Amino acid sequence: MAENPAFVGDDAAKGTKADVGTIRGTFNKDPKEIEAEQQPGDDEAPTRDQWDAKIEFLLSMIGYCVGLGNVWRFPYLCYRNGGGAFLIPYVIMLVFAGIPMFFIELTLGQYAGLGSLPVWNCIPILKGIGWAMCIISAWTCIYYNMIIAWALYYLFASFTSVLPWHHCGHWWNSDACVESWGVANKTANSTNFTRVSPSEEYWHVRVQQISSDIGETGKMNWELSLCLLLAWIFVFLCLFKGVKSTGKVVYITATFPYIILVILLVRGATLPGALDGILFYITPDLNKLRESQVWYDAASQIFYSIGIAFGGVLTMSSYNKFNNNCQRDAVFVPLMNCGTSVFAGFAVFSFLGFMAHELNVDVKDVVATGPGLVFIAYPEALTLLPASPFWAICLFFMLFMLGLDSMFVTLETIITALVDEFPTALARRKTWLLLGFCVAMYLLGLTQCTQAGIYWVTLMDWYAAGFCLIVTAFFMAIGICWIYGIKRFSSNIKDMIGHEPSMYFKVCWMFVSPALMLFIFIFSLVTYSPVEYNGKPYPGWGVSLGLLMAFSSIIAIPLFAIFALYKQEGSFLQRLRAACRPTASWGPSKSAPRPEEEVTYSYKSDSPYPLYDPRSLEYDMKHNNGVPGLANGTKFPLYDPRSLEEERSSKEAIANGGDDISDNVFTSV
Repeated sequence: MAENPAFVGDDAAKGTKADVGTIRGTFNKDPKEIEAEQQPGDDEAPTRDQWDAKIEFLLSMIGYCVGLGNVWRFPYLCYRNGGGAFLIPYVIMLVFAGIPMFFIELTLGQYAGLGSLPVWNCIPILKGIGWAMCIISAWTCIYYNMIIAWALYYLFASFTSVLPWHHCGHWWNSDACVESWGVANKTANSTNFTRVSPSEEYWHVRVQQISSDIGETGKMNWELSLCLLLAWIFVFLCLFKGVKSTGKVVYITATFPYIILVILLVRGATLPGALDGILFYITPDLNKLRESQVWYDAASQIFYSIGIAFGGVLTMSSYNKFNNNCQRDAVFVPLMNCGTSVFAGFAVFSFLGFMAHELNVDVKDVVATGPGLVFIAYPEALTLLPASPFWAICLFFMLFMLGLDSMFVTLETIITALVDEFPTALARRKTWLLLGFCVAMYLLGLTQCTQAGIYWVTLMDWYAAGFCLIVTAFFMAIGICWIYGIKRFSSNIKDMIGHEPSMYFKVCWMFVSPALMLFIFIFSLVTYSPVEYNGKPYPGWGVSLGLLMAFSSIIAIPLFAIFALYKQEGSFLQRLRAACRPTASWGPSKSAPRPEEEVTYSYKSDSPYPLYDPRSLEYDMKHNNGVPGLANGTKFPLYDPRSLEEERSSKEAIANGGDDISDNVFTSV
């Protein structure tokens, strides 16, 4: 007969009527009652979600890393820093800083299965790193979704037969406005010709209704306010069910931009002047490699592009299965991201070359950076194409998708961190927490819908995710390698993927990556320049506000270090040692395979014959003058414990005069 699982354990041998009654009661219950009893109570956190498929995680990470910066920032940096020569420092920074630091975040999140706050229970004194990540992500959410709102604005404006920025003559155009076809004539007839394109006036006067500076707020632009509201609604709807909903949305949002990029590249390559733009993009100027600014730009672009120190990488990997090959992901995702940047550059400069050809100007005169490239140069290039509204719809829908992917992860970083840090209070209220954040971020973002909105976006982009990323990543590398310990961290990786990381990763983590980040930080301080927009400097209070944004995240690291020391007891050194040790709650995630627990069987026998462990007999023979543990020195045979119940049954049968007695009452071992 098969062994009844209900009788396995310390109380298995008792077999009391109460136990049987309890078991029968369980089987007689309605299935709904059993399910209700198995659900956690109000004060317990529900089970943490996981990705339904590996492809969902990869698409989410690619969508997060491949964002608007790949389209507007990388091509400009490549042009400004020597064209093809820029790829040399870019690849070096990717190999020795980007991929190793990306691997650290992936490992931390996947091993612990926690967000960016409780994961730092591995080093309590550095828990401020988690708070710094959340603060950086919060600032980024406010202004990044405004850029998505601009993309929506242009997308809606593109549904027309003639693009509104195609011609001059609208109420927002000035006398300096010159359309594309008139540039050559104006240049030939005037030596001091300064052109203002219709797309530039549409951007500044129609969309932004720009004021003189950040101090002149002006009126609210209700069109931008509605676009921003719609952007936040999209974000909420895609996140309110956690990774279950996000994992399905990224099948579209992460793949569609690649389709549009391919279409734009093919179309751009067939245009006149496209080759001039591409050659301008890739022609190397090796003399630029002597300038430290090139290396700084390469390193900063790597950090911004693959999302190091934002907490998003750590958060998304925390939903992975414990044995996922995070080392392979740490190489694949950054390479995919950087390859996309290079690929997007070809599409961008093919259009800029065409634009320079049509306007009869040099390529360098149509190159812009930031919003100027996306919302001024791109729209004007599209007006030169046949069926320009169609291409405008494709472009701005692609920008919307690129921004939406990054917003998913950035906001999920904050929500996951708070829910994991306070599971009892927030786990069952995650949807309401998400809704509250979306509403609060929207209200804060309304400052960017005023006539000074572009100044606020530029201010936050300049300071909120600047050198504070480098500082946060530096402390993360030092903490993991030199406080938590490189041996322990390597052992954690081995528990997940079956082998320790290579020496390349260990050397980068301990020496190379921190040295590069220290260089970037020092260089950013030496070359610091206050924020400006279109060459217009900000007032002193605006610069001070920007610096406060930057230091609001960094200051969390020393503050929580002091708090961690304060919570400990003893002398300063004792407090320091205790604050550097992992807490009792630190360990592998709940999805990690658990060793099988040893089941102890406890039997209670009425037999007068004692049971012996052979090791105890051996001990008695050596240490008890050869006398076993009985008064008369009699040595009884050993019994199989499973025979004891049968022994009792046989005794009862004999007492009742029964004939059905087992022949094998005593089973000798």
